[in-house]
Amino acid sequence: MSEHRPVMLAEVIALLAPKSGGYYIDGTFGGGGYTRAILEAADCRVLGIDRDPEAIARGRALIELFGDRLRLVEAPFSRMADIAEKASDGVVLDLGVSSFQLDMGERGFSFREDGPLDMRMSKSGPTAADFVNSVDVRTLENVIARFGEERQARRIARAIVEKRPIASTRALADLVSDALGPAAKRFAVHPATRTFQALRIHVNDELGELERGLSTAEQILKPEGRLAVVSFHSLEDRIVKHFFVERAQVSRRPSRHAPDAPRATAARFRLITPRPRVPAETEIARNPRARSARLRAAERLAA
Repeated sequence: MSEHRPVMLAEVIALLAPKSGGYYIDGTFGGGGYTRAILEAADCRVLGIDRDPEAIARGRALIELFGDRLRLVEAPFSRMADIAEKASDGVVLDLGVSSFQLDMGERGFSFREDGPLDMRMSKSGPTAADFVNSVDVRTLENVIARFGEERQARRIARAIVEKRPIASTRALADLVSDALGPAAKRFAVHPATRTFQALRIHVNDELGELERGLSTAEQILKPEGRLAVVSFHSLEDRIVKHFFVERAQVSRRPSRHAPDAPRATAARFRLITPRPRVPAETEIARNPRARSARLRAAERLAA
């Protein structure tokens, strides 16, 4: 199993700027990379949250190292306001699936290792197999098209319905590949990549969780507290971008000659990254999974 490498770690820590006595929330604990760096950067405390029980179990080693400066809770990060003991000086969210989850065939996130078609981050609730084997073709098509941005969603959905039940990742990957035909196999990205992404996002309600989590982070942050979010595909990044733009009350004028629209409420965030930051080529060379990452951050205002 490969080691999970936190993406743009130095950039995230620089943006959070941990301070002595501060209280920080790592809403996607994963392998604990951001949490460890925050605790090493200053004499502060961290609340680590993850809905994957295996991630929380791995984190016990960090508790032994940092003691009561670290608290771990198994939960979705949208519940951080309910879990936190007090307002936070900073929140970091590293979205999507972790290297641990991808590399464990029995978790069913990847087609590189054959395993049950599961994909549940929390290891509870309906699996991806439950979904693809029970819904009608139109529902399946809509999920693949919306969350996978797959142009051939109708063809794939029909092929799945014709061949189901489907129980394994390899069976689904082969089915999608066959449905798209030889032309799709010429591209560098595996033909089933978008379909797997779509099913994973749907099974875990990842975009809904992100929207709820951003709003919750807004509630829990102190004035001058910072929120840093690392996303890995356009659907996530679009949600983060729109959230920050709206909360910062950045004007959306139809042209530079049009007047600013009236502002109904005071700005609640100050943008730190007007444009998303991306990994350096050296990091991408070390960790190819970082290639699609986008980092956005903003600072909570007193409003």
